[in-house]
Amino acid sequence: MSQAVKDSRKSHWVNRSPSALRPYLQLSRLDRPVGYWLLTLPGWIGLAFAGFSQNYSGEDIKLALLILIGAIAMRGAGCTYNDIVDQDLDAQVERTALRPLPAGTVTTRQAWIWLFAQCAVGLIVLLCLPRLAQIISLCSIPLVAAYPFMKRITWWPQLWLGMTFNWAVLVAYAAKTGEVSAPVLILYAGLIFWTIGYDTIYACQDIEDDGLVGIKSTARRFGRYVRPAVALCYLICLCLILYACTMSLMGEMMWRALFLPLIFLLVLISFFALHLIWQIWAFRPDDAAKALAIFKSNFWAGIILTLSLTAYSFIWG
Repeated sequence: MSQAVKDSRKSHWVNRSPSALRPYLQLSRLDRPVGYWLLTLPGWIGLAFAGFSQNYSGEDIKLALLILIGAIAMRGAGCTYNDIVDQDLDAQVERTALRPLPAGTVTTRQAWIWLFAQCAVGLIVLLCLPRLAQIISLCSIPLVAAYPFMKRITWWPQLWLGMTFNWAVLVAYAAKTGEVSAPVLILYAGLIFWTIGYDTIYACQDIEDDGLVGIKSTARRFGRYVRPAVALCYLICLCLILYACTMSLMGEMMWRALFLPLIFLLVLISFFALHLIWQIWAFRPDDAAKALAIFKSNFWAGIILTLSLTAYSFIWG
């Protein structure tokens, strides 16, 4: 009988689904939707950022839906692949010991079949995108394939996760504009630091078990400085996002016309900044339940940033 893993709500529909189907849904982490939202939101942020220079149209709704479907499928495929690679380590960590592979509710062969089924859905989404966006999407494959091994070879697996999870910002921007500009690359870098911050918070749940089995993470690397380190990551994130927005606006208007638009944009992005400040204030590295709750709150942080950039484009753009 498949059981709910430690950080999954027992009341979630996945944990009440038919027992034959449940392990596959758990492999895809559908019982923990924050993961696919954190993969979707950079794509939506990319669309909103592209709105600084491109008018919105019905095509944006189609792209937003494709990004969501692709994120659910590919996040599920990535998690399945991660569990195949990590099943021996997962069996030694309390939080992950009840995942389907270490718990024995699916076989490795069944997990591979499920992985390819999800990749097929991702391929269908890929074929619906413009050519440049397709090429950029395919370039993420090495990042996804290498990620499960990063925790074994570097103290910075959260950096690699940030590069992987935020790739959709480049895909979405290219799908809407037909190019990859310097401002969107800076935005991508800013979102990477956002991910390093929130995934370091997430990793604080497993510091003791990770130390016993040899899993590396920024949470362990930062040690007693983990809270200021996360704060620094969030500060760099905000600075890079503001710089990216300024660069994008400079391409659309003269310097002397930038003052009021930048003030308006600062006001909008300040809501995102306040959420990150709240996270640092509430974060306690030794409180696993609080760390998980703060990590999950980044869904709202991403929504706030998406709406802020979209609002700027609609009102001022």
